[in-house]
Amino acid sequence: MKRTCSAALVGAVLTLATPAGALEGTFSALDGAWSGTGSVRLTNGTTERLRCRGYYNAKQSNSLGMAINCSNASFKIHMRANLRSAGKGITGTWEEREFNQTGNVSGRQTGNGFSLTFSGALAGSMSVTMTGSRQTVSISTGGPGFTGVKLQFAKSG
Repeated sequence: MKRTCSAALVGAVLTLATPAGALEGTFSALDGAWSGTGSVRLTNGTTERLRCRGYYNAKQSNSLGMAINCSNASFKIHMRANLRSAGKGITGTWEEREFNQTGNVSGRQTGNGFSLTFSGALAGSMSVTMTGSRQTVSISTGGPGFTGVKLQFAKSG
């Protein structure tokens, strides 16, 4: 039976980070295609690998649209998000299109990334850090079915 972790990556796709600097510049730096791998930690204690591709559109210096698709033999995620920045604050919305789940995002920029909370069909927290052209996204949630996600991304082409 195919399991779907439809909202597990909600935090992962909501935003990515750059080193300390203006938040508006972060959105511009994300424009383009990204790819990577990661893992989802299930509530039964097992971990499964994921492969992901991300597409980011920096619409304006303070606005970002994104689409993330992750999968393996058991999981399939089709996530979309729209974010806006104001000062060091971040707000936005997310949706998982395959299962029609939606929610909100809020948070702040940190020295080398972001610290966010997300709500809706799934609630949790996320930390994002970046070193050069690579980024790490860590998500914690109460489930159902999973307790976290960790992803490593690199900019494609």
